[in-house]
Amino acid sequence: MDLPDTGDTAWMLASSALVLLMTPGLAFFYGGMVRAKSVLNMLMMSVISMGIVTVLWSLYGFSVAFGEDKGNFIGDPTQYFGLDGVISGNAAPEVLADPATATDAADAVTIPMFGTIPLALFVAFQLMFAILTVALVSGAVADRMKFSAWAAFTALWSTFVYFPVAHWVFAFDGYTGETGGWIANKLKVIDFAGGTAVHINAGIAGLVLAVILGRRQGWPGTPMRPHNLPFVMLGAGLLWFGWYGFNAGSAVSANGTAASTFLTTTIATAAAMLCWLLVERIRDGHATTLGAASGIVAGLVAITPACSAVNTWGALIIGAVAGILCALAVGLKYKLGYDDSLDVVGVHLVGGLVGTILIGFVAVADTYSGVDGLFFGGGVDQLWRQVVGAFAVLAYSAVVTAIIALILKFTIGLKLDPEAESEGADESEHAESAYDFASLGGSSTQFGHSVPVAATAKEG
Repeated sequence: MDLPDTGDTAWMLASSALVLLMTPGLAFFYGGMVRAKSVLNMLMMSVISMGIVTVLWSLYGFSVAFGEDKGNFIGDPTQYFGLDGVISGNAAPEVLADPATATDAADAVTIPMFGTIPLALFVAFQLMFAILTVALVSGAVADRMKFSAWAAFTALWSTFVYFPVAHWVFAFDGYTGETGGWIANKLKVIDFAGGTAVHINAGIAGLVLAVILGRRQGWPGTPMRPHNLPFVMLGAGLLWFGWYGFNAGSAVSANGTAASTFLTTTIATAAAMLCWLLVERIRDGHATTLGAASGIVAGLVAITPACSAVNTWGALIIGAVAGILCALAVGLKYKLGYDDSLDVVGVHLVGGLVGTILIGFVAVADTYSGVDGLFFGGGVDQLWRQVVGAFAVLAYSAVVTAIIALILKFTIGLKLDPEAESEGADESEHAESAYDFASLGGSSTQFGHSVPVAATAKEG
């Protein structure tokens, strides 16, 4: 009888908790970047995904993502409906009767397994990915989306976009069904931890939703500065910390692959942060705190699909290219006119594309992937697979996101009315305020000038 490996199980329990921590980390990262009058709403947009996605995942989401393939599209939604057959007691080996010690015989007790860990633990680990992916989208629509519409979008988008795409990318043949998803098994795209299913998927969804929702009042003419940069840096730090569960945890074992992905994740993230700051220094004359935090996230995004396929040089190249291109890409919204509030497109869509496609250039065969990229004599075979996989997810997510957004727009409505948006989403949607300025009394210093506290509160 197979028993869970205690080391692997302990590592995956920790990894699952680390990935869950990324969602509160994202909430602080996004929350610090919005204006003071919308910070609670921004936090809640991440937190509500933890509730809605967990319930849907336990009912049918895991089954759709990891059940037996149906029509090259979804997993069998009935196979694990309600997590049937997943949750059970502790495994125990067969015990033989021993008269000398008065030990009675006992049959072996088995539990469902996924490799060397309990299947229930794999279910929990993958749940954390689903929660985070939906939460990523929220940054594109900060300050102006109705909370009820966001909750409905979370449920619909998880069901019709994330769960099927996760099946395509993460469900390998023989994992939890005999046949898995087409991107993983037929196209053979390398995506170790979610460059396509998580970042490209969320990035293009954010773009489509932002366009259909429309711009914030006053954008782009009115400055909309981050209200709390320490929150942003705290969020970036929590994301970097949690990302080790995201990437190294995707080895699903405490082994050499987990160790190497831990290291390549660190190398690429450091390179991306430095290159983002270099772009800022050359372009603007200043290296900023916001730039450092954004560069960290860009590097983490880009290395996610590639962390098991590259060596040191590949990690440095992916990090550097992501840091430069993402730093430049965040300015596209001003040229193209789409209001992506917190640069989900520039960081997650562009970073996800960079990491996924560059695998075709810099992968090396002496890693877990076992494939050489173009720069290492492997030709274009893996490159075209990476491109097709990336743009297949992009196209599917864009179309289905648009359908969901348009249905919500013409039924319950997507956008706050002008008065509610002007008042701020915290007050209009939650009847709360993050900061009680009036109780402070006196005056407040803002942007180097002394102003009445009442004015500071109104400015938020």
